[in-house]
Amino acid sequence: MRTLSCIAAVSVAMATAQTSADKRTHQWWNDRPVGGRPYTANARKMALISVKGNKFVDPQGKTVLFRGLSISDPDKLEGQGHWNKDHFVKVKEMGAMVVRIPVHPVAWRERGPAEYLKLLDQAVEWSTDLDLYIDLDWHSIGNLTTGLFQDPMYDTSQQETYNFWRTVARHFAGHNTIAFFELFNEPTTFRNQLGPVNWMEWKRMQEDLIAVIRAYNPQAIPLVAGFDWAYDLTPLLLAPINAEGIGYVTHPYSNKRSRPWEPKWEEDFGFAAARYPVVATEFGGFAGPNTNAEYGPAIIKYLEGKGIGWMVWCFDPEWGPTLISNWEYQLTPSGEFAKMAMKGGVK
Repeated sequence: MRTLSCIAAVSVAMATAQTSADKRTHQWWNDRPVGGRPYTANARKMALISVKGNKFVDPQGKTVLFRGLSISDPDKLEGQGHWNKDHFVKVKEMGAMVVRIPVHPVAWRERGPAEYLKLLDQAVEWSTDLDLYIDLDWHSIGNLTTGLFQDPMYDTSQQETYNFWRTVARHFAGHNTIAFFELFNEPTTFRNQLGPVNWMEWKRMQEDLIAVIRAYNPQAIPLVAGFDWAYDLTPLLLAPINAEGIGYVTHPYSNKRSRPWEPKWEEDFGFAAARYPVVATEFGGFAGPNTNAEYGPAIIKYLEGKGIGWMVWCFDPEWGPTLISNWEYQLTPSGEFAKMAMKGGVK
């Protein structure tokens, strides 16, 4: 005769077995790639940008000098109620030709790739309608070799970085609006706090990423960052990336070097523009308290004199150096300068 305790034990075992069975209802063998079908709406509306020598060119071979700005992360904007087409209209009104969209690894993970791609689909739709190109930026800061990063929002890994670009390249294959894939925002050892890295290791990782991207999306232009928070391109003198049709990134903030700036800019990154397309995808702080009023005109004159395109940071009142002071889109002094520069008013 069974005791009550034996009956209870059997009941618990049966309930546990049923729970385990319920958990196994996921038919993993039917899973499909993240994002479903590629996003192809109006994929050919924008003119295809490509690389010719040391320039970005349109289908007629005409050189395109990109001027633009960075917005903040779409996940942040959506969460704060500012993710809408009007935000992109305001970007266009600044005079931008290209909008840089930073995707932070933590936001990518927390929202989930499939849901995050829905935000990027909207960005591509709105940008296409407004004739804005996109630079899609994997916005991490740190050392991919050691897996150490400057702040938690930048934490990622080599595997996640490869998977991000595989997912994005497949999803936006053949879409002309996304002109640039900025492979990694700012490589840095953070004054040796994040461990060592060497250029040959970094070079191999970038070449691997480019190979993955081009398996799905041969027309997108990968952008490769230099060291020292994406400022220093001097390793190209000895070992450029072994891939055609790419560009290089510099972030020439004013604090990177003391004055006179121009000779140091030439030595650190400007020399590369004679052989390769170079884009300054992040810099700013042109006017206002604690800024050097001469920096803005000097950097714009230098970049454009070298044929280097540029995108300034940041079209958000919380992420400095800010271009807007509030969500009424009132421009900061730095934003006023950037708008004038984007419209060609700085000589």
